[in-house]
Amino acid sequence: MKKVVLSLALVAVLGLSFTSCRETADKAGDALENAADATGDALEDAGDAVEDAVDTPVRRSW
Repeated sequence: MKKVVLSLALVAVLGLSFTSCRETADKAGDALENAADATGDALEDAGDAVEDAVDTPVRRSW
């Protein structure tokens, strides 16, 4: 009887740990997507800044 209870407890703990690992993997995937989106936004902003710099006339005072 003691072995049965311990075995059930072990199975329950293993089941919870696998669920926890899946949730962690999902969170890591979401964080990766968010980082990729932020990088894309930063690249677009940098591209816009470069275009603005090219379009701005240079004033030379000689």
